[in-house]
Amino acid sequence: MSNTEATTPASASSSTRKRKPKFTQLGRVPWVPERLLQEYGGICDIDSRFRRAQRLLSVFWMRDHEIPTGSADGDRFSHLASHLSADAAEAGLNFHSPELHLLALRELLLMREEDAAVDEDRLLSNPLSSMPLAVNLFGPLALDTKFGSKVLRQLLPDFVHSVQRVAWEHSPGRKDPRYLSDRTAFDLAIHVATPQGEPGIVYVEVKLSEDLLGPVARWRDRYSEALHEVKLYKNPDSPILRSAPIEQLFREHAIAQLSVDNGIVPRAMFIAIGPRLNRRVQAAFRVYANELLPVDGTDPTRVAFQHFTLEAFIDAIDVAGDRETADRLWQRYCNFQRIYDAALNVLAPKAGLSGSPRSPKMVNESGNASRKQDRQRSAEQPRTSEPQSGEKKEDQHA
Repeated sequence: MSNTEATTPASASSSTRKRKPKFTQLGRVPWVPERLLQEYGGICDIDSRFRRAQRLLSVFWMRDHEIPTGSADGDRFSHLASHLSADAAEAGLNFHSPELHLLALRELLLMREEDAAVDEDRLLSNPLSSMPLAVNLFGPLALDTKFGSKVLRQLLPDFVHSVQRVAWEHSPGRKDPRYLSDRTAFDLAIHVATPQGEPGIVYVEVKLSEDLLGPVARWRDRYSEALHEVKLYKNPDSPILRSAPIEQLFREHAIAQLSVDNGIVPRAMFIAIGPRLNRRVQAAFRVYANELLPVDGTDPTRVAFQHFTLEAFIDAIDVAGDRETADRLWQRYCNFQRIYDAALNVLAPKAGLSGSPRSPKMVNESGNASRKQDRQRSAEQPRTSEPQSGEKKEDQHA
């Protein structure tokens, strides 16, 4: 049994599938001992196993870059130890560059679509939110559409030739009866040219630490009508499509299909992205895909659904030529080897493993170290999350 999994998706272009991926993820998310949380902070009793590890990884990232937390007087026993302070949030430190911060302010706050539901606190202060992840992940593609084209051609070679522009927190028709008469929206919509030269849109939903247990949208009669109208499902009356983990995917896929049916765009796709080790998210993607009718290749107006791991998307960014961005994303969001090593250091302190962040004492003693040096140290860490041979047994029992 392998404890690691490659990150290249099966749907990638043939040239991408032939190369060996640079990133390798653990087979499951490591269990985080309570003692580790007590030492570094970010305790939240209702966290799932994945969210607990993701929260700690955020704490490590904030320590690496000396980003002040939102907890009072550095209280490590508060979940706010994994949130940015008000000053850090205002300075844009939840984003990987000033350009991405400006992009977020412009597109998601100042120039957001009418009636768009944007939570400013989640965007600016919460590293666990999928909103800043969407900006850090897709922002470089929006700022450089030629680069964005290289990335998406790897993942969607049959649909994307070039990226034209990106719309954020987008809906083709909020509260419009031709759609769902509600505020359902995508994290972003990527306007592209297809290989056939047609305009198209890739509608995107991004997940990070969500457990998808609810709450669900209030069910409307229009939802029941749309389930049949869009002609996407094997059984439009299936209760699965109304369940907490799935109904958001139905709503988004439905408005993607209705955007084609209503003439907004001749072709569209709906894709979802989430961490490989967030089992609940990945299970929801697979269950939803199983509810869909087979794709009719002879009818280009049908909106297909594909899901990708966050790791695969980061790997595509690396292959497209931006190793710095890929490394930065991997270290912040996907380097669960670091969590594994830190947990093992707590359980077996004499093993002499490295990989945990500087202790609070060391941070205080070397507080004059520059953020640039911290970023360099983070980038120098290996980008593989593959356990050492002696660690596999431990991971199997996590």
